[in-house]
Amino acid sequence: MKSLFVAAVVTLLCLPAPAWAKPALRSEVTATSEIVTVGDFYDEAGAAADEPLFRAPDLGTSGTVSAQIVAERARAAGLTQAGTDGLREVTVHRHSIVFDAHRLATLVAETLSRHDGTLSAQALEVSFARTPPTLHADPAAAQPIRIERPLWSRSDGRFDVVVHIAGAARSQTLTLSGVAREMVDVIALLQPIGRGSILKPEDLTVIRLPRQRVPSRAVTSPDEIVGLAARTTLRPGQPLSRTDFERPLIVARGEKVTLLYEMSGMKLTARGQAMSAGAEGDEIDVMNLQSRRIITGTVVARGQIRVGRAHEFVAALQENAR
Repeated sequence: MKSLFVAAVVTLLCLPAPAWAKPALRSEVTATSEIVTVGDFYDEAGAAADEPLFRAPDLGTSGTVSAQIVAERARAAGLTQAGTDGLREVTVHRHSIVFDAHRLATLVAETLSRHDGTLSAQALEVSFARTPPTLHADPAAAQPIRIERPLWSRSDGRFDVVVHIAGAARSQTLTLSGVAREMVDVIALLQPIGRGSILKPEDLTVIRLPRQRVPSRAVTSPDEIVGLAARTTLRPGQPLSRTDFERPLIVARGEKVTLLYEMSGMKLTARGQAMSAGAEGDEIDVMNLQSRRIITGTVVARGQIRVGRAHEFVAALQENAR
């Protein structure tokens, strides 16, 4: 019984391909070489798949061919069941690697950064003197595109490079020129803010500027200035400098404040008046309103000054006791 089953399987494997395996003509073909074969046009082309039928269009272009002619040539090449499958024509597209102006600019930036180790490709903004044509390279080439002899001036950003494009039959060479500016990301305001305004993350944005236009103390991270106060009114869209900001004042000149002194687990307080404005951590002069003496203290919180001499409080307490 087992031998009969094996024989049946062998017989089935030796039978001709079923009807659903009949070659089917494609309506669109993408060619990856100079020659379009039977197998490019037909599914299930079998032994005739590698037989040449037509020359492919130029790289990156398309053309049409009569389905009837395709079928006739395929049958002549050995695919006897080839037909038109109801098609009138077939579109043939020649595959290529496309290099448009944007992609060429990226390649130029990468080439210049490799040529000068101090440069970052991501920091270069490339613009061409004349917009280059869209180039089509042969995907079968070992090196579809090659950029050589890069020249770049750091002072004005001008560059020249030579580009070699691998074509189907021969390479194409052209020279590209333009300007590659080294750009820097800096922090700017989204909207104007007034003097004394406390900066919040939502007030800020990132802008890119040529390095030559960036001030030496420009802010490059929001963390440098968030929570600080503007020294003056500031406009949006301009690079911000660390010197534009200061710690926010939490004690105003002439403000009534609380004087704090701690010693041996005891906290003494008294009323005072700030003689000058101060931010957290600033040392300012304050007047003890009880003793009328001027002392120096450190701003520790809004309306609170820590002082280091207890005798001011003691004197004040003694005066209150009289």
